[in-house]
Order: sequence, then C-alpha cells, then structure tokens
Amino acid sequence: MLDIKLIRENPEKINELLKRRNPELSVDEVIKIDEERRKVQAQADELRAKRKKDSQSIGELKKRGENTDAVQAEVKKLGDDIKNLEEKQTELDNKQRDLLLHIPNIPDETTPIGASEDDNQEVYKWGEPRKFDFEFKPHWDLCEEKNLVDFERGVKLSQSRFILYRGKGARLERAIINFFLDYHTQEQGYEEVLPPFMANAATMTGTGQLPKFKDDMYKCVDEDLYLIPTAEVPVTNIYANEILTEDDLPKYMTAYTPCFRRESGSAGRDTRGLIRVHQFNKVELVKLTTPQTSAEEHEKLTEDAEKMLQLLELPYRREALCTADIGFSANKCWDLEVWMPSYGTYKEISSCSNYGDYQARRANIRYRNKETGKTEFVHTINGSGLAVGRTFAAIVENYQQEDGTIIIPEVLRKYTGFDKI
Repeated sequence: MLDIKLIRENPEKINELLKRRNPELSVDEVIKIDEERRKVQAQADELRAKRKKDSQSIGELKKRGENTDAVQAEVKKLGDDIKNLEEKQTELDNKQRDLLLHIPNIPDETTPIGASEDDNQEVYKWGEPRKFDFEFKPHWDLCEEKNLVDFERGVKLSQSRFILYRGKGARLERAIINFFLDYHTQEQGYEEVLPPFMANAATMTGTGQLPKFKDDMYKCVDEDLYLIPTAEVPVTNIYANEILTEDDLPKYMTAYTPCFRRESGSAGRDTRGLIRVHQFNKVELVKLTTPQTSAEEHEKLTEDAEKMLQLLELPYRREALCTADIGFSANKCWDLEVWMPSYGTYKEISSCSNYGDYQARRANIRYRNKETGKTEFVHTINGSGLAVGRTFAAIVENYQQEDGTIIIPEVLRKYTGFDKI
C-alpha cells in the first residue's frame, strides 16, 4: 500500500500521479480520515497526561489526610473517555487501512501516460514473424487434430475454459515447464521453490489480490483459502512479517505452479484455444531487492524472461505499459508479447512488473540497512518466465509445417524425447 507519511507530506503530488491511472482516483478521503485520527490521538494523549497527573495527586492528598473521592471520580471518568477515544481511533485506523488497501500504486515517473491499452508503447521487436507459403492453422485446430489437447472433455470434467492435455501435448507442456525451471536455476541464478497452490487471505492481501479482486478468484467454501492466481502470491509472501539482512538481498526465486483465475470481466475474449483459460501453468520469476537496485533488477528479470523466447526462437516484442494498463500494485511494467499467426498480431506472454515498496508494505517485508542499522521495506519484482500454455500455443502455431507436422524447438527435444509431432 502507499506510505501514509508520503501521502501526508505531498498529497497533491500523489493525487497527480494517481490521476495518471484514472481521473477518479484520489487520496483526499485518506487525508480527511488521517487528520481526524490524529486529532483523536492528540485528545487521548492529552487525557492520558491529565489522568497520570491526577493519579499522582491522589497519593499526595491521602498523605495529607484529605478526601480523594472527587479526584478518583475524575480519574475514572478520564479512563472512560480515553477508552472511547481509543475505540474511535481504532475504528479510524481500520477505515484508513481499508481505503489504502483499495488504492493502487502510484506509477513511476517513467511509465507512459495513457487512457487505455491503446496507449502502450512498443519498445522493440525481436525476430521476424514467419511468412507461411501454405494455409496455416490456428493452434486450437492443430491441438484437436493431433490429439494434443482435448477441449471437449476438459469442459466435461470441469467447466468451460478448463482443458485436458493428452499424449504428446501433455509431454510438451511438461517439457516447457522443465526447460524454464532448469534454465532459470542453472543459468540465471534463481532458487527454485514449490509453494502451496492455495493461499490465505493475508497472503492474498500482501500482493494486492485482496480486497480489490476478490471476484476474480476461486475461494474454498468455509476455509480461509484461495486458489492462487499466480505463483507471485505465495513466493513474494515467503518473507512476510520478517526482517532480512541487506546481505540477503537480492533474492531470486522461481516457481512452477498451476494458476486459477475466474476472469469474471473477460467474457467473450479469446474464447478459443489456450490463450485465456481458467486454469493454466506458469513459471514465475520473483525478486526481493533493495530500493537502490530495483530498477536494474527489474530490467534484468525482464531480460531473463526474454531469453526464454529467444532460445525457443519465437518472435516477440516488448511494450511499455501505460498508466491506465499497468497492474494494480505495479509502478512500472514491461509486457512481452509473442507472435501468434492465428491472431495476426502479438499476444501477451509475460508481464514483468516493479512494485517498489507497495507490496512489501502490505506484506511487511523489511530488511536492515547495513549503513544506518534501520529497517526499510524491500522492493518486489516479478514476471512470468513464461506463461506455459501460451508458450505451447505459440510453438504449435509458429512451428507447424506444410505436411501437417509440428517441429519441436531444439532446446526442448531433450525434455520431450521427440523432435516433431
């Protein structure tokens, strides 16, 4: 969440940055509640000081043999008044925290200003989209023809937008996961972790999924547990409510998990194939860094994700997301988009975001500064390295041949055990 001290010191600047996201956003209500809360706190402090003074006078009066009934009655009344003020302060604290939990991060000054995804800025492209000299097929048709994915039975087993991989399709999906994890750990220095696939409300709140996006998640009935929408949630929260040493940072972590998203606001979008489903596999990259190194580490993480696309020889582009399109908790985001022949355009395959200290404040992840000895909030960074299902779809489409076969990228063959489908 945003730093209340920063809001107090420069509300006009915070409002200006928030309005780059959405003209309706403001911290005015937060300031109003904060002023009332501080006023109540000052009143309580004043009464505590008076109660302390009066309590001391009771002993002095008794020593002189004087009646203390009036003073004791006053002390009791002060205690009741203090209790009422403390309850009011707690109420205001909770109200202020709830408001802060619903306010998104302020965008970085370098994030392009825009009103919609149409204002995202292309940074560069890598590779040339393939030009087919035959009539190519979309991945959903190829997956059915080759019995790689059984869309119909996936729906039967669950509901729409759940899929069933079969045979070489299941093997290819697993190969992609293993390739990503091996490269991230052996070549790029990430620690592999395998977190729980369910997270409690506190964990979901730490990374910003709750309370804002409750309707987009699958919740267990009668349990304080949610199916995770991304490995970012449990992995970032591993060090929640802990204080790390500066020598612990940066932390590089990678994790494979299935991801579960209701995506209630995406009705009618990308309904065919593997691009937008309710359960999908992903390999995530997460970093915890110092504030001084977060911009550099954000760039390096994005390059680590790009390396996967380069090794798979899949054409892609990098885009700088504008203020209207960056994630709720992010202050800066690079999107990586892979070329999909069936769409005739690029589709998102990874969002690499820098959150500054926004998530760390929510999850209370700190480190001790070696120079000052004081605790500070870490910066958190994450990105997909990559979304596995979309990688699968991109391989199937871009590597299809005129004779109907699908060539397996060379880097995956030791994992699949076959070089074509």
